[in-house]
Amino acid sequence: MRDYTNKTVNIEDILSLVKSDMKIAVGDASVEPQGFMGKLHTIADRVKNVQVWTCLQMRSYPFMEDAKYADSFKIKCLFFSKPTREASKIMDVSYVPTHLRHTARNLCAQGIPDIFIGSCSAPNEEGLMSISMSNIYSTSVIKQVKAAGKIVVMEVNKKMPFAYGENSVSIDEVDYIVPVDFDLPQDYPAPITEKDKIIGGYIAQYINDGDCLQIGIGGIPNSVTAFLADKKDLGIHTELLGDGIVDLAQKGIINGSKKQYLTGKITTSIVLGTDKTYNFVNNNPNVYVMSCDKCNDAYTISKNDNQVSINTTLEVDLSGQACSESIGSRIFSGTGGQSDTTIGAQMSKGGRSFLALYSTANVLIPQTGKREEISKIVPQLKPGAAVTLCRNDMMYLVTEYGAVNLRGLSISDRAKAIISIAHPKYRDWLTDEAKKLGLFR
Repeated sequence: MRDYTNKTVNIEDILSLVKSDMKIAVGDASVEPQGFMGKLHTIADRVKNVQVWTCLQMRSYPFMEDAKYADSFKIKCLFFSKPTREASKIMDVSYVPTHLRHTARNLCAQGIPDIFIGSCSAPNEEGLMSISMSNIYSTSVIKQVKAAGKIVVMEVNKKMPFAYGENSVSIDEVDYIVPVDFDLPQDYPAPITEKDKIIGGYIAQYINDGDCLQIGIGGIPNSVTAFLADKKDLGIHTELLGDGIVDLAQKGIINGSKKQYLTGKITTSIVLGTDKTYNFVNNNPNVYVMSCDKCNDAYTISKNDNQVSINTTLEVDLSGQACSESIGSRIFSGTGGQSDTTIGAQMSKGGRSFLALYSTANVLIPQTGKREEISKIVPQLKPGAAVTLCRNDMMYLVTEYGAVNLRGLSISDRAKAIISIAHPKYRDWLTDEAKKLGLFR
């Protein structure tokens, strides 16, 4: 076992390195450094304008929860989650538009971070530490930070599993090591609603034995796994591995035997679930955690035949443009890997992509203070809405009223197809609006 005691320090030692106007990148998703983030507020009285770059945060921390820290810390976020949405109400939290595969590139585009701090497993005998549960950008950013002569810190969490793949960092690449003991985030699958079951059932009809799947975040994609019990020899090349996929793997439904690329391996960039998932990943040679810049590259995805991508969206217009990251101009999540995985699946031989949404939503109307049902299929996207998936890349669109394949359809034909899966009570309105817009006569 390699000795690293000469690099071992405590959180206070790392906090003492933080100066005003620094740019600090922290580990993404389930490898965020809980020790550092949890005590960052303690230096607020001596620093100003410290940029903290995050992605898919799993927890909130004191520096994000009180407006008195707003002058000391600013958050630059590559993918919003509930903690960052809440923090944006009281402090400067700004979204950095990016495809998930380009997070490392974009994080460093305007300057290499002064400090990178992440979380990993204990070193093995070769001195390699596994960034086991998420590698959206960690290994790529570490290389750039180290090459620039800046500071690399890793919190070594004794509860972190060891995972195989392109996700290890050597003791030699790290300036400081902080031993910690934190529970891992428990991301329980969202309850599956009746609408989820209907939509999941539609999508499952298009999945064949031997297909290779990418399953996104949320109740709708997770519901698909409940309909795959009769399938055989499924493979996984995904950006996120969670409990639903693990259930299928433990039943032998997922074995990767038909994959052309990394045959037999479950390939992912993010591991995010409950202890069931973390225990499954730990020291499992059949799980391969790949850096997202490669995992989500369309050419990498397309190496497997019959690749299927399953994602969700917030709003779709009648031309097939999808907004999956904002409500009007208000950021809700992020671009993520939706475009990456959709295009990659369609480049695959026999590949298919699915984008799902509920046909309606109950929203709070600010003018009245009351909730009102609205259609999520709209004539045009809300002002300021981000186009996450452009209409050129849309294939199957799915609601609880059916699935339509938009590939190769003209604007008029696709508008009619999209209206056919809208909630029935909005179809006449959508038809009238489509005619006003000149989409069809």
